[in-house]
Amino acid sequence: MNKKVRQITQNSIHGERIYGFKVGDGVKVHVRIKEGEKERIQIFSGIVIARKGTGATEMFTVRRISFGVGVEKVFPVHSPYIEKIEIDRISVPMRAKLYFLRNRVGKEAVKVRERHILPTKDK
Repeated sequence: MNKKVRQITQNSIHGERIYGFKVGDGVKVHVRIKEGEKERIQIFSGIVIARKGTGATEMFTVRRISFGVGVEKVFPVHSPYIEKIEIDRISVPMRAKLYFLRNRVGKEAVKVRERHILPTKDK
C-alpha cells in the first residue's frame, strides 16, 4: 500500500477503541445524532448479521425487529459518531453472515445459539 494512503487510513482509525464483537452477537450501538444545534445519543440494539471490510473501511450490519418489521442499519466500525458498543449476548454462529435471519419472523428471527459466560473469580 502507498505510504500516503496508509497514513490517511491510520489517521481515520480510532486505535484506542477496540470492539471485540463478532457476527451473531447481540449488541447495543450508542450513536451520536445531531439535530440542529443539539446533540443526543440514540441506542440501536440488535444482532450483528454481517461484518465486512478491513481497516478504515470496516462495516457491520445490525438487525432488529421493530413493531413487527425488520430494520437493519450499517455502521462503520471506526465512525466518530459511534460513542460505544455494548455486547449483550455472545453467540456461537455457524456461518460468517447471518442473512438467513431476514426470512425469519417472531422468535425465530432472534434465535442464534448462545454461549453462556461463567463469572470469573478474581484472586
